[in-house]
Amino acid sequence: MTDAPIIELRDVHLAFGEKEILAGVTLCLAPRERLVVLGQSGCGKSTLLRLLLGILKPTAGSVQFQGREVPQMRRRQLNAMRQKIGMVYQNSALISSLSVRDNLALPLEELTDKTPAEIDALVDEKLTLVGMADTRDKMPAELSGGMRKRIGLARGIIMDPEVILYDEPSAGLDPVISSVIDQLIIELSEKIGATSVIVTHEMESAFKIATRMAMLFQGRIIAEDTPEGFKKSSDPVVAQFISGDTEGPILQGGK
Repeated sequence: MTDAPIIELRDVHLAFGEKEILAGVTLCLAPRERLVVLGQSGCGKSTLLRLLLGILKPTAGSVQFQGREVPQMRRRQLNAMRQKIGMVYQNSALISSLSVRDNLALPLEELTDKTPAEIDALVDEKLTLVGMADTRDKMPAELSGGMRKRIGLARGIIMDPEVILYDEPSAGLDPVISSVIDQLIIELSEKIGATSVIVTHEMESAFKIATRMAMLFQGRIIAEDTPEGFKKSSDPVVAQFISGDTEGPILQGGK
C-alpha cells in the first residue's frame, strides 16, 4: 500500500472558453516525493495546484487524491481532503490584521477541536521548525519578505499535512534567502514525511529541491525525470529552458 500513488492525474484537460490551458496532463506522485513542476510563467503550473485542491474542475480527465476523484467530492469530503493538504502561496498570503500566532492558529481554530493551549503548542512547534520562534507576536508588516515566506511555510504545515503544495516559493527573494527557503522545503518534507509538489521556474531551486521533475509546455507534460536526467535531456525545449538561451523552440511557440 505504501507504493500506491497519493496523487494521480490522468489525461487532464482544462479550458476556459476557447482557451485551452491543459491539454492532456498525466502525472503520478508517490508518497514522500518532492516533485518540481517546471514551465514558463502562465503555462498552467499554478492551475495544476488548484485542480489538486478541488478549486477548479477539469474539463476532462481524472484528478485523484488517495484514490478518490477530487471533482466528484462533496463539500464535506473536499474540506476533509484539504485538511490533509498544506498550501504555501507565492505571496505568503498572511492576513495583515492578524499576528503571526493568529495567522497560524486560524485553521486550527476553524477546523479542529483543539484547546487554546494545544493550538499554542502547535504554533510554537511549527515556528521553531522554520526558525521563526521569536516572531510569534509580530504582525506581518513587521517582517521581511523572507520572514513572511517562512511564516507561510509554518502555516502550510500547521495541520501536519500529508501533501504540501508550493506555488513559486522562492519568487522575489534574493539568492541567500532563496537558498534558505529551498533547504527548509527539503527539511520539512523529510521531518514530517510529506509529499511535496513545487511549481517554479527558478532552475537553481528546482535542481536543489527535486527528487523528480516534470516540465509543462503547451498544456502537456513533455518531460519527466530525475534532476540528473533533466540536466542531460536532449529535448530541445527542456534544454533551452534549463540554459535560458534565447534561441530555441520555446520562443518559436513549439518544438
